[in-house]
Amino acid sequence: MRNQLSIPVTALALLALAACGTESGSGSGSGGDGGGSVTTDLPLTGVHWSVDSVTVDGKKSAAPNGAHVEITDKGRAQGNYGCNQFGAAVKVEGDTVTVGKGEMTEMGCAEDIQGFEEAMKDAFTGKLKAKLVDKNLTLTTPKGDSITLTSEPAAPLAGTKWTVNSLLTGDVATSLPAGTEKNAYFTLAKDGSVRGSLGCNTFSSTAKVSGSMITFDRLASTRKMCAGTAGTVENHMRKALEGKVTFTLQHRGLTLTAANGKGISANATTG
Repeated sequence: MRNQLSIPVTALALLALAACGTESGSGSGSGGDGGGSVTTDLPLTGVHWSVDSVTVDGKKSAAPNGAHVEITDKGRAQGNYGCNQFGAAVKVEGDTVTVGKGEMTEMGCAEDIQGFEEAMKDAFTGKLKAKLVDKNLTLTTPKGDSITLTSEPAAPLAGTKWTVNSLLTGDVATSLPAGTEKNAYFTLAKDGSVRGSLGCNTFSSTAKVSGSMITFDRLASTRKMCAGTAGTVENHMRKALEGKVTFTLQHRGLTLTAANGKGISANATTG
């Protein structure tokens, strides 16, 4: 199993702040810290583009849950490679998208996701040709590598299946241990009922939403013995869904932080 790397949550916040930087006029979009510019008839900005697949050197790789790209009208690209978050200056002119050198977090990821991230980074840089058909976007490099994406609407808090992608402890985020990805998830129904998996045992509860807070009642769960990494995830989940929890909902991403400092980051998923 790959060694787990942790990264301060503050670094994730810095990526978000960089993505919301001020507009820098025309900008080069080919590097540096400033934003680029957006001059296009294609509706690429302000859209959550979920990555479907990446093809590099003729090899097609399906994207993991949560991989996405957003292009702001201030000349920034931001998103998630599948495990790590990223940000970069971007310049859009007509059907050409020029992606500059970016920054990314450095969490350890499962081997298959790590491979996808490398392919995504290789393809999502430099000058790309954009082709938009309905809700489907294809970005193609000069050598023929490509990224296929689909626009997706924002996910509501209630009624969405939220699949956990990282564990938070204070100001540190840690990727899920290899082999436990997609095992922890939950759905909060409109009637306040909560059902899901702690990563090993399934659970149910009730919760009340008020402002930016969710108050969870005591969890009821199955009683399987959960050893190793599955047990680690389960113990963390129990603490993250304890009592009054602060939540942040951003398009198709959700962060929960309990008063005890434990938290989770999750993506909206289907199925």
